[in-house]
Amino acid sequence: MSKANTKDEMSFLDHLEELRWHLIRSVLAIVIIACVAFVFKDFIFDVLIFGPKNKNFVTYRWFCSLAQSIGQDSSFCQDELPFRIQSRTVSGQFSAHLWTSVLAGFILAFPYVIFEFWRFISPGLYEKERKNARGFIFIASLLFFLGVLFGYYIVTPLSINFLGNYSISDQIFNDFDLNSYIGLLRASVLSSGIIFELPIIIYFLTRIGIITPAFLKKNRKVSLVLVLSLSAIITPPDIASQIIVSIPILILYEVSILIATIVNRKQEKELKDV
Repeated sequence: MSKANTKDEMSFLDHLEELRWHLIRSVLAIVIIACVAFVFKDFIFDVLIFGPKNKNFVTYRWFCSLAQSIGQDSSFCQDELPFRIQSRTVSGQFSAHLWTSVLAGFILAFPYVIFEFWRFISPGLYEKERKNARGFIFIASLLFFLGVLFGYYIVTPLSINFLGNYSISDQIFNDFDLNSYIGLLRASVLSSGIIFELPIIIYFLTRIGIITPAFLKKNRKVSLVLVLSLSAIITPPDIASQIIVSIPILILYEVSILIATIVNRKQEKELKDV
């Protein structure tokens, strides 16, 4: 088995030139989708961005029903969140509109960005490696979108509900800045999307020998502490919220161990067959 001849014959500058065009096409795809999102600002903001501010948001209704089913009062059952969103700078609304459109462009264009990344690295792989990673684009995109949905429907509402109800004095009313509100949502969504790429990251780190299944199993307890710490950072400081956020991350970690084990066994088998 040999690698693609075209890649082997290319100089370092040729590689940089090819990478430049992959990046240009990726950025162009993001910009095109961002322009479309810019036009549909009513849907982007009124439905998506400000959805978690509405107490009729599906997550609040679900948590309210859950609390009532066990006979507990909950802040999720309020009629309205006690805060307003304001724009305190001259260009605040336009800036929020512009960068939110870019965020939407990146999220929706993610499969194409991954496709361009794959087109760049795949010619340098062996034929067997390319076959083994045939579903890379689909799996990476699926995990990213699942992470984005998790961040939007779980992490963001939990954070907004807690911070919106938090008060150190009755004399203070929460007036959140528009960019601060969108920044919280953006961080929750993108960080969750990246975290859900953990199995993909572990796959490649295992392939190049940086991580082994034994290492992951040995550090399972350490990882548990890190996951709980991460959950405490991105969610309200209550046990229920931290557990809700921690569960899928722990599942991803166990899946990553399984993936690393499978990859390691295949590599050991390949070495024996040589």
